[in-house]
Amino acid sequence: MYTNITGIGAYVPQKILTNGDLENMIDTSNEWILQRTGVQERHIAAENEFSSDLAIKAVKNLLSNPVLSIDDVDMVIVTTFTADHLTPSVAALVQGHFAIKNAGTMDLNAACTGFTYGLCVADSLLTAGHSKKILLIAAETTSKILDYTERGSCILFGDAAVAVLMEKNSSHQKILQSYFTSDGNLAPLVACSNLAPTVNDKPFEKEHIFQQEGPLLYEYVIKNIPTGVQTLLDKNDMLLQQIDWFIPHSANLRMIKSMCTKLNFPFEKTLISNDFYGNTSSASIPLAIWLGQQNLKVKKGDVLLLYGFGAGLTHGGIIIKW
Repeated sequence: MYTNITGIGAYVPQKILTNGDLENMIDTSNEWILQRTGVQERHIAAENEFSSDLAIKAVKNLLSNPVLSIDDVDMVIVTTFTADHLTPSVAALVQGHFAIKNAGTMDLNAACTGFTYGLCVADSLLTAGHSKKILLIAAETTSKILDYTERGSCILFGDAAVAVLMEKNSSHQKILQSYFTSDGNLAPLVACSNLAPTVNDKPFEKEHIFQQEGPLLYEYVIKNIPTGVQTLLDKNDMLLQQIDWFIPHSANLRMIKSMCTKLNFPFEKTLISNDFYGNTSSASIPLAIWLGQQNLKVKKGDVLLLYGFGAGLTHGGIIIKW
C-alpha cells in the first residue's frame, strides 16, 4: 500500500502586520527588512485566536472541496511548537471540534522541520496498515511567543495553518523517500523556554519568549542544508534536475537564494511563502504548496522536494509526487 495526498486547505489570520507597521514599533525600515528577509508582511492571530483555532479553520478550508470528508479519519496529527496548552494537544481539540469518531490524536513538535516529519509519520502509519486515513495539520501562532521589541526575530515570523488529507493508495507511490538528522548540541541557537530555566546550561533572558542566534543559525543552514538535500536525493537515486519544485522552509529569502546557489538549482523552480506571510514555522512548507496550487504552479504528477530546518537543531526532508 502507498500513500496518496487527496486534499489541502489553509487559513491565515485576518490581521496583517506590514513592514510599515513595524517601522512604527521598533528601530527598523521597510528597506532593511526586505534586504535581509524578503518579508513584506505577515498575518497575526487575534488575542483570542490560538493554534487550534487556525487549525480548525484550515480544515474547514480543506472541506470546501465537496468530494472530501474527514468523518472516517482515524488519526489526527498536528505539527506545532506553539500549542495552545502543554496538554490537551491541538490535535485533540481539532478532533473534538469536528466530532471525528474513532480517531487517535497527537501533536508533533520538530519546530520548523515539523511538517516533513509529520508527512513521514503519517506515511508510515498508512503504509504499515495502522491507519487508513490521516488528517495532518501544521498550525503555528508564533506571534504569541515573540518579543516585539527585538527586531532580529519579530520581523521574521507570522501565523498560519495548513491541513492535508492523506489516504491509502494501492496504485502508485506518492511518498518517495525521506531523510532526517539533528544536532542537539546546538539547541541553544533556537529556543523558547517553558518549564526548564536553561537549554544546555544556557539561561533564557525572558521566560516563554522565543530567542535565536540569527547569524550562527544562518551559517549552519547554508553549510548543512545543501548537503542534506543531496543526501535525500542520493537515498532515492535521483538527480536535482528531476525535481519539479524545491520547497524549503521559508525562513528567510536571502537564505533560500544562497541555498539555491550552492545547489546550482534555479530559484525560479523554488516555492516560498515568507514574502507575504513571514516565517510560519512548520506551516511554511505546506503553505508554499497550497499557494503553488492556487497559482496553478503545482500540478498532478509533479515531483516536489520538501526540506525543513530549525530548532533542535533539526533538519530533514521528503520527496513526494503530487
